Amino acid sequence: MNAIALAAIGIFVFVLGYRFYSKYIAEKIFKLDPNYVTPAHRFKDGVDFVPTNKFVLWGHHFTSVAGAAPILGPAIAVYWGWLPAVLWVVLGTVFAAGVHDFGTLVLSVRNKGQSVGTLAHRLIGQRGKMLFLFIILILVLMVNAVFAWVIANLFISYPASVIPVFIQIPLAIWIGYAVYKKNKKMLVPSLVALAVMYITAIVASQVSFLQIDLVKYMGGEDGAGLFGLGAISTAFFIWIIVLMVYVYIASTLPVWKLLQPRDFINSHQLIVGLGILYLGLLFTNPEITAPATNPDADISWFPLLFITIACGAISGFHGLVSSGTTSKQLDKETEARFVGYLGAVGEGVLALISIIAVITLFPDRETFFATYSSFQASNGAGLGAFIEGATNLAQGLLIPPEVASTIVSIIVVSFAATTLDTSVRLMRYIISELGVEYKIPSLEKKHVATTIAVGASAALVLLPEGPNGFGSGGYLLWPLFGTANQLLAGISLLLISIWLKKLGRNYMITIIPMIFLMFMTLWAMFQQVFLQWAWYAEQPSMLLFVFGAIIFVFTLWIILTAIQALLKKTDPGFSEDE
Repeated sequence: MNAIALAAIGIFVFVLGYRFYSKYIAEKIFKLDPNYVTPAHRFKDGVDFVPTNKFVLWGHHFTSVAGAAPILGPAIAVYWGWLPAVLWVVLGTVFAAGVHDFGTLVLSVRNKGQSVGTLAHRLIGQRGKMLFLFIILILVLMVNAVFAWVIANLFISYPASVIPVFIQIPLAIWIGYAVYKKNKKMLVPSLVALAVMYITAIVASQVSFLQIDLVKYMGGEDGAGLFGLGAISTAFFIWIIVLMVYVYIASTLPVWKLLQPRDFINSHQLIVGLGILYLGLLFTNPEITAPATNPDADISWFPLLFITIACGAISGFHGLVSSGTTSKQLDKETEARFVGYLGAVGEGVLALISIIAVITLFPDRETFFATYSSFQASNGAGLGAFIEGATNLAQGLLIPPEVASTIVSIIVVSFAATTLDTSVRLMRYIISELGVEYKIPSLEKKHVATTIAVGASAALVLLPEGPNGFGSGGYLLWPLFGTANQLLAGISLLLISIWLKKLGRNYMITIIPMIFLMFMTLWAMFQQVFLQWAWYAEQPSMLLFVFGAIIFVFTLWIILTAIQALLKKTDPGFSEDE
């Protein structure tokens, strides 16, 4: 099949979903009110609650949820063939992710900008809230640890990307100052910043001394590093420390100083990147060489596909961003559709081109199977296959391969960094909420909560010996990410359903994807936890078994509690607003 035709079909369905389905649920189900006073105005503090232009906020939301996962998950899932991956990305985006991201945003806006974890108290009770917060805490901790490892790894593999990525920080701060203190528009400065980044990338990819290659500085891969570590391990250590210092500062600054302008730049970067890849697709006109399905797969796609592709189809982390940072910046309630639903569609578009980049990379089917020889092999090859495939597409626009690979790596690092500091900020919120809950005032303080969040993330990265060598401790828990993330999405959809039910509205649009997602995820999790990781299984792992079993039991507990709430008769006194 021709790759252009596949892309055209996918984008056509995305357009229909946003144009008609999102309009229906916004107007008929959630009944958005243009006169509603959003938390951004009601609790305006200039730090977290900041009324924000919808295009700027879309940029923040889109780049925060887009991270590296919508690239990595689909690039791995093509192991089962491109057809199931494309179907799940396209239909999951329209009927699950868009509804979930939009719904959690509206639910939070109608409840003081509170997170879905805190809102669980109002909808299913105190016990459900605490169980839910535990799952969320584990999830964001895994995201922090693994994304830090991914960024450090990319800095080592693509040293030309370092300066362009870091030059974005002072540019973003300058833009934030110009916009919020001098009342300047953000669009032109952010485009200038993007141009500076890409010009720097082109120069750095051609001039070796502008490539911050820590491994080379220490004598190459076999060189001696610090503290008895080799050169590569030392480089990992240095980059992870730098990243942790960065996220501490970034997640404690007022959102307008760095987070908003940097995310706005990144949103342009994503649009430019998607433009390059889709235009490159038009000019290169590649054929799909990967199989539509893989009948010889060593592990079934059903139900594992639905947790392998999380971001790009539906992801619980999106609900944390929607109800964590985005809801506190929404200027008008009616803009929730543009920010929330269209943010999910943007991620679906990214996931679709990620699939296409990989399935058109290989010259023939045999070469594809040589790289994607097993599900484990696809986990190791996915990100590299995307970067290589995306580089091929970019060359359709006559971009030199070394420049194209640098720009693609910059895009991936920028999104991962955006997700990382948003995730640390979310972890700070959760720790503060726990401080309120358990009456520990010190945990409510911004710097105390941030120190705990950053310290725990750094410890998980550096202290345990991970499966990918030094600095990959986060990967010890990473096999739980897919299921924990999807369970979080399912529980969030359940909470939205209860809220709609209490208001006497049609909640089928959220309960149906919730049932599908919960069924697939619990099934996959049961297989992993009790048949794969338990002490009696072939690949035992007590760490994964214990954490997985706890999350599994907590989820069942939350579901039972939520079903009780859902089955209660509609409370005529229940208010739409808290």
